Amino acid sequence: MKTYFILSILVSIIYMILKSKKSMHMLQQNWYNEGNRYLKWIITNYKKVFFTYDLSFVLFFGMLFLENKVSIIIYSIVYIIIYFLYNKNISLEQSKKPLVITARIKRLYITMFTLYLIPIFIIMLIFNLDMIEYYYVIFGLLIYLNYFIVYISNIINIPVERIVFNHFKRKAKNKLNSMTSLKKVGITGSYGKTSCKNALNDILNIKLNSYASPKSFNTMNGLMITINNNLDKFCDVFIAEMGAFTRGEIKTKSDFISPQYGILTCIGTAHLESFGSKENIQKAKFELIDSLPNDGVAVLNMDDDMQVSYKRKSKCKVLWVSTSNKDADVVASDIILTSKGTKFKCKFKSSDKLYDFETKLFGKENVYNILQALALAHEFGLNYDELIAGVKRISTIEHRLEMKKFGNINIIDDAYNSNPVGSKMAVDVLGLMPGKKIIVTPGMIELGDKQYEYNKEFGKHISSVCDSVILVGKEQTKPIYDGLIENKYNEKNIYVLNDVKKAFPLIQKLSDNNTYVLLENDLPDLFNEKD
Repeated sequence: MKTYFILSILVSIIYMILKSKKSMHMLQQNWYNEGNRYLKWIITNYKKVFFTYDLSFVLFFGMLFLENKVSIIIYSIVYIIIYFLYNKNISLEQSKKPLVITARIKRLYITMFTLYLIPIFIIMLIFNLDMIEYYYVIFGLLIYLNYFIVYISNIINIPVERIVFNHFKRKAKNKLNSMTSLKKVGITGSYGKTSCKNALNDILNIKLNSYASPKSFNTMNGLMITINNNLDKFCDVFIAEMGAFTRGEIKTKSDFISPQYGILTCIGTAHLESFGSKENIQKAKFELIDSLPNDGVAVLNMDDDMQVSYKRKSKCKVLWVSTSNKDADVVASDIILTSKGTKFKCKFKSSDKLYDFETKLFGKENVYNILQALALAHEFGLNYDELIAGVKRISTIEHRLEMKKFGNINIIDDAYNSNPVGSKMAVDVLGLMPGKKIIVTPGMIELGDKQYEYNKEFGKHISSVCDSVILVGKEQTKPIYDGLIENKYNEKNIYVLNDVKKAFPLIQKLSDNNTYVLLENDLPDLFNEKD
């Protein structure tokens, strides 16, 4: 009987392994609960966490009145069914960022399994046939609480992670200190960081050996990994993207990298919920600029009032860019936005001539990103011909107004966007396209008490461009819906789904031979409302 009991427990452990993959995934996407993000996700998505298939463990209380053999059979069958149902459900979810099995995740798995093995070990020591039904209730409860077991595992691992972190931080810092001739550039901003970073990197590589932190590696861990694994003695320039959710994070990264050059793209409302106010965002983003040495160089946007009004602490040289103020060091004019990309003229303070630039990137905000990249690249010694060639070679970024094909449908993938300015620009780009226009969006998040307002305005803007609107998540997209209806948008052209997977068959049904579909904002590993 004890052997059959162990086999039945193994069945539930197999399911627990599958469930813990989802829990680990959410923990990883929420920065390992930094700023209590994982706990907030649990509260926000309580239906996913608490109303699950394994809630059926409460039925095990009924087994207290059954024979042991019957209990073992019921327990095994229940978890076999739950496993297949849960596996089917998971396979239907769309994941923009899958779980990455890092060393940290492996350590978490070890801790989590240890926590589960402790009660198993105790039960095996004191095993009593008359207690089997109680054991099943205990195991059922522990599996049901898997999200919290993962949370506890993360807390237990904090001392170990701190030791690992400090080791790799020292290693990265020593490597940076040894590269005395390396030019270090920090880039931050509410949005446009990655686009500006890639633009600068592509332009500089016309003449110099430049390396930029990959993708969105803008955390301390990401920067440390980049330095330790990718930076080498042949690099002339290192470009470090710096993200933040709270004040002090960018200062920490700046103290670590010690950049001589800094670019602040734009100050907006991204992550307003965690920062608390736009003034806090302003101070947080300027932590990079304030950390620059007096002989350093900052590149700022003269068209951003939050940048112009800030009283800078550093006495470093400042290069201003603009699309309207001729007093700026680099000024763009005659901007032409088309369905093929963007063209503009550029005036540098150091020259009387106007220079023509063209790029495959879309949108006016990308012009600002390119202007800031041009200002610093020119400071690094690139001539005008090299700058023009560099802008032409700027590549598009994955999930940032990236053009794709889905059969005969043109996809504009802007899934990484999540702010009011960028979202409006993406809709404007869709409006340039010569065909039927469809948007798929779950709306914007982490905008605090402004979230309803910004999403409603977003809905109003969509109403003037899109032929069809597909909203993902009935509750979170209600402000967009309200904005559409307020602007008298035809309700028959609004489709509300709770699972993004259902959007693509609908897109095919709505499309004709010349259709453009904008995938806008974070689709939807964390915010899919599908039960």
